[in-house]
Amino acid sequence: MRINPKLLLAVGLLVVFGYFLQEFVLGDNQFAAGINKIRKEKNDSFRRARNSPLTAEQRDQFDSLRYFQPRKDYVVNAKLERFGKPEEVQIPLTDGKTEAYLRWGRATFEVAKVPQQLVVLLKLDEKDGKLFVPFTDKTNGFDTYGGGRYLDIALPKDGENEVTLDFNQAYNPFCAYAPSFACPVPPAENRLTVAVQAGEKTFPEIDHTGHNH
Repeated sequence: MRINPKLLLAVGLLVVFGYFLQEFVLGDNQFAAGINKIRKEKNDSFRRARNSPLTAEQRDQFDSLRYFQPRKDYVVNAKLERFGKPEEVQIPLTDGKTEAYLRWGRATFEVAKVPQQLVVLLKLDEKDGKLFVPFTDKTNGFDTYGGGRYLDIALPKDGENEVTLDFNQAYNPFCAYAPSFACPVPPAENRLTVAVQAGEKTFPEIDHTGHNH
């Protein structure tokens, strides 16, 4: 029996296409599952009294923080420029005071094919080996907290000139939940020119009827 070469080629292409489709779907599912696991753990921590920024009344009504759906396209690889002599700067806080940070470097990247950059900071008394990236974008005051959001990234090793920014893990400062907290204000140089529809949304306020709005 003679096999038609064209038929054999078509079958082969279907197998290859099916393999890559499966990898794509499974990869997306695994990515979303990882992000949702982190979010569930954060919700659990907000329900507990210790270290939660929510009041006892808020915790009684609390169900979940609000998020954009996980999206891989908001995980970006940024070119990292380390400043030779990091400058100490005083970052304003929401209560009018300031907090000392080092302007450690600059991350350059693209969001939706639009060039962007963010200055990354290192808190002077940082003990967890993390860089701090406060930023604002076009969603602030609409879908997200008006004062901006934060990212934390691991301190790169010597010689590394790239860093991953996962905006799915962008989070609100504690002052988004209660004005009694003092939070760093994102500097003007960290204003993104695009809408970053990823990460945490505004915290749902609860009115006197017990409904979110």
